[in-house]
Amino acid sequence: MNKAFVREPEPTDALRCPRCGTLGKLVPAITLDTQLRAEARQKLGSTGYYCSFPTCEVVYFDAFDRFAELADCERVPYPKDPHAPICGCHGFSTEAIEADLAVGSVERTRAAVAQAKANQSECPARSPWGESCIGEIQRYYMRRQAELKRGR
Repeated sequence: MNKAFVREPEPTDALRCPRCGTLGKLVPAITLDTQLRAEARQKLGSTGYYCSFPTCEVVYFDAFDRFAELADCERVPYPKDPHAPICGCHGFSTEAIEADLAVGSVERTRAAVAQAKANQSECPARSPWGESCIGEIQRYYMRRQAELKRGR
């Protein structure tokens, strides 16, 4: 085959969690500074990666396979704790989404997304994955809506 038609793999800055192998999400230093206890923060480099796998005890890790676990966090983040706020800035929870789904509404969910869109300046510090919760709220709503339609 002609090399012109072979696609080279794209370089990525993402690393995999040393415990579960989930692809990590690069987070800024401010996320690590605010989410981790001081002694745990000192173990990681200037940047780190967030492990989003719900049952993995590792929350953050770096390129040298150093990591911070749930016990190292100031508070256990969503989805590691499914009852923790899905939005760290405004305290919006999955229970509010479930309440919307129970009554066939999107009122609370839509209001949370609008609130998050209006003020995303604190997201890097308050969100465990270092960015806005809007995508996570929408993903959760759509996933649960599909599950309920299938009868789960």
